[in-house]
Amino acid sequence: MTQIHGQGWSRDYALVAEAIRHLDDHRVRQPAIGEVAAALHVSTGHLQRTFTRLAGVSPHRFLRWLTFGAARELLRERATVLEVTAATGLSSSGRLHDLTVDLVAMTPGQLAEGGAGLTLRTGTHPTPLGPAAITVAPRGVVDLRFLDADDEHALPEVAARWPGAEVVADAVATREVADRLGAILGAGGDRARPRLEVLAVGTNLQVRVWEALLRVPDDRVVSYGEVARAAGAPHAVRAVASAIGRNPVAVLIPCHRVLRATGELGGYRWGTTRKRILLAREAALADQVREGSGTGGAAPDAAASAPAR
Repeated sequence: MTQIHGQGWSRDYALVAEAIRHLDDHRVRQPAIGEVAAALHVSTGHLQRTFTRLAGVSPHRFLRWLTFGAARELLRERATVLEVTAATGLSSSGRLHDLTVDLVAMTPGQLAEGGAGLTLRTGTHPTPLGPAAITVAPRGVVDLRFLDADDEHALPEVAARWPGAEVVADAVATREVADRLGAILGAGGDRARPRLEVLAVGTNLQVRVWEALLRVPDDRVVSYGEVARAAGAPHAVRAVASAIGRNPVAVLIPCHRVLRATGELGGYRWGTTRKRILLAREAALADQVREGSGTGGAAPDAAASAPAR
C-alpha cells in the first residue's frame, strides 16, 4: 500500500463532511456554526479555521452554499450554454482551468492492447478532500480518484483497467500532480500554472464530453442536456451522463459542475459530499473575486471577523 502522509487533511475533510450532514439533517432550523461545532464535539474556532482552510473563504460565506436549494440557485443564476462559452472564449475571472488542461487521445492500437508497453506510476497523496490516488503515464495523467476510508489504494483497479501496462507504486512520480491538485483545492486556487496533460482513454463521445466539461468556467454550472448539446449528441443525454460518470480524473475535468435540469445535484463518482464542497467553494470564491473587482481591490471578508450564523 502506498504510504499516505498528512493525515490532517483527511481529518479536516471528515470533519467538514460531518458538518454538512448535520446541516442537512437540521436544514429547516439552519443551525449556527456554534451549534454544529458542539454537536461534533469540537470548538467553534476549530471548525471555523477548518472550513476556511478547506474552502478558502470564511464559514459564514461558505455555509450558505451547503444547504438544500443552493444547487438550484447556482443553476438558475449561473447557468451557461456551453456553445456560447466556446464561441466567446473563456473570460471568467474566477477560472481555475483556463487553458491549463489538454486532453491527449490514445491511439486505437494502444487502447485495444490495454496500454501494452506503457509504464504507469501510481501514488496516494493527502488533499483537502481526503486521500487522492493519482496515476501518470509518460504522456500525462491517466487516473485521479479520491479514496474513502474503506479504500486501501487504487493500484488493483488501475491494473485491471490497463491490463497490458506495467503498473508500479511510485508516489515520487505523482508528487507534482498532487501538488497541483492541492494548489487548486487550496485557498484562492492556483491560476498561474503550466499546462497539464491528461491522457484521455475513451470513446469518441466520451472524449467530446470531457472536452465540453473543460469549457465550463469555475463560476458556472451546466445541465446534462447542455453538455449533450455541446458534445454534439443532443439526443443521447443518457450516454452523455454515463460519460460524465466515467471521467477518469477528478477535479481536473470538472464533472462536478454538471447538475440535473431541476437543480438537483445528481450523482458524483466520488460522493455527493465532495461535489457539494467543490461547488460551494467555487461559488464562494467567485463571489469573492467579483466583489473584489467591484471595489478595485480584494474585498475584505466581513464574516471573517463577525460571528458565524
